[in-house]
Amino acid sequence: MSDVAAVEQFVKRYQDLKTEIAKIIIGQDEVVNQILISIFSGGHSLLIGVPGLAKTLMVNTIAQALGLDFKRIQFTPDLMPSDILGSEILDENRHFHFVKGPIFSNIILADEINRTPPKTQAALLEAMQERAVTVSGHHYELSLPYFVLATQNPIEQEGTYPLPEAQLDRFMFAVNLDYPSFEEEVQVVKSTTTDSKQQINALFTAEDIVGFQHLIRRIPVADNVIEYAVSMVSKTRPNGKSATDLVKNYLDWGAGPRASQNLILAAKTHAAIHGKFSPDIEDVQAVSSSILRHRIIKNYKAEAEGITDDQIIKSLF
Repeated sequence: MSDVAAVEQFVKRYQDLKTEIAKIIIGQDEVVNQILISIFSGGHSLLIGVPGLAKTLMVNTIAQALGLDFKRIQFTPDLMPSDILGSEILDENRHFHFVKGPIFSNIILADEINRTPPKTQAALLEAMQERAVTVSGHHYELSLPYFVLATQNPIEQEGTYPLPEAQLDRFMFAVNLDYPSFEEEVQVVKSTTTDSKQQINALFTAEDIVGFQHLIRRIPVADNVIEYAVSMVSKTRPNGKSATDLVKNYLDWGAGPRASQNLILAAKTHAAIHGKFSPDIEDVQAVSSSILRHRIIKNYKAEAEGITDDQIIKSLF
């Protein structure tokens, strides 16, 4: 199949996927879009939202519709790296035998990732970056596609361990979940308080998803679009020559080169789901908020004056 025909097939299957997910997940259209864009781009996502917004249900539903293995890890202060990676045990024949932890799956939901100490957060880091883990000197490859979806509760600060910048940078998207609208909440209550249960059908296989990830990487990008993405990221650096006044006044640190790479990859996927064969500047702008939000560090002045991340990102266009 040619790449043009493959993109056209991808658009149709993507729409079917959205329809399947909508059987369970009401509203949150933009959030589902961003999670799916990061999956087909081969990245990870951080979901930021208060409890009860169906973050876990959303990931579970997406995993079922994609036909992938799904495991949930509830992060707690006493969780150890071996609890998520797995450990070696002595079997009845007195041989060491490796028992795989929950990290060996296609989609990992890292629930409340900021509740666990840096030691355990770092154990997830190698898996996210290398798609492999090392336990007792042995290297284990993870099966592809591999995708970490972490959730974080923004209202609780006590007893939490904020993710270090290096680990935040590993997440392609930081997606903010908001409360549903009145009409959406009415629909949610109607559908969840009855005895009927919707069945989610698996529309993809792991091989299909890996194939579409490769297809998206093959999509050509014009030089001016790449230059636009790189200049947008360089404008976030307060000491850079191209920094805007808003950036110089309100940011301590800007985004690194990984942001530029992710902008282009996500723009390719955004273009593909809309049936375009090459991304343009509008595609870069459409994905920029979620890619740059967690990579820019505001200073005290920005917090005091109520300057939001989105205001700063919009000023880069």
